[in-house]
Amino acid sequence: MRNLINILDLSINELDELISVASDIMDNPQNYADKCKGKIMGALFFEPSTRTRLSFTSAMMSLGGQVLGFDQAGSSSVAKGETVSDTVRMVSAYSDIIVMRHPKEGAPIVASKVASVPVINAGDGGHYHPTQTLTDLLTIHKKKGRFDNLTIGVCGDLKYGRTVHSLISAMSRYNNVKFVLISPSELSIPDYVKEDYLNNSKYVEVTDLEKAIPELDVLYMTRVQAERFDSVETYERLKDSYILNHSKLASAKSDLSIMHPLPRVNEIDVDVDEDSRAHYFDQAMYGRYIRMALILMLLKTHGVDDRRGTGVEIEGKVCKNPHCISNSERGIKKLFNSKSKCIYCDQ
Repeated sequence: MRNLINILDLSINELDELISVASDIMDNPQNYADKCKGKIMGALFFEPSTRTRLSFTSAMMSLGGQVLGFDQAGSSSVAKGETVSDTVRMVSAYSDIIVMRHPKEGAPIVASKVASVPVINAGDGGHYHPTQTLTDLLTIHKKKGRFDNLTIGVCGDLKYGRTVHSLISAMSRYNNVKFVLISPSELSIPDYVKEDYLNNSKYVEVTDLEKAIPELDVLYMTRVQAERFDSVETYERLKDSYILNHSKLASAKSDLSIMHPLPRVNEIDVDVDEDSRAHYFDQAMYGRYIRMALILMLLKTHGVDDRRGTGVEIEGKVCKNPHCISNSERGIKKLFNSKSKCIYCDQ
């Protein structure tokens, strides 16, 4: 049984296959209308979502399948104190595949340890969001025609931006890809992302968006996420750090691809929407097709997911990340890899 927890769970060949299948679905949707007839997807969304939840629902229904689940923790038995493990065990009995979003980092790994069906991570806290990255990769492929030899600017909340972390981990495997990391110092990319996926030749860190724009092939904007901050005052101070408007694009390349995982607040002005380089609404549309391809892949793929058993307990050691699932989920082992990183949140 295969799960998708981290985008690196998929090989480059598998990414190519998913993009090829998604493209074929777009061209020939009638060929896929009954591929999941009789199958049920369990959609467990412990925090709010619009695009990811609806695109997964649309994907499964477009394949002829059905969907059950909830769209907020308060409408489930979590409100009564049920653990993630127990919820997932129960839903496994009612479904053929599970899609889960959770505010705690590492929650999908906990789910994958107890589920009897494939688990897809639809976003875990500020950690990873692999299916958004699949959407991003399909967008880049459609708009740029390649993954090699690109300069990608990622701007905004790089500390808590799980979409950014997943995109960097995926694109770092391709040749001659440079990242321009644009953020205030308080929202800079976490050390574990730098250590695991970047080296000095692959990235630069800057604070000025306008100065960075001319060299970019892709500009990936993100919002500053209020829900990830422990301090309202810090959020209020940083929320308007970067606002992309039409005048700032004057020096940009004519074939720049402007992307955003959405939702946006005010980090992209509406005057950019009519620019031919604005691809974020196409990006959202592509999410349906790449998720259809992923569902088909995981339902037919067999094999052991090595994340189910990795890591060891270290006497007296606990994860220091307050947002890690290991600090709130009852009954799970606190596991660390050979580098003493928590296997749930990578910190």
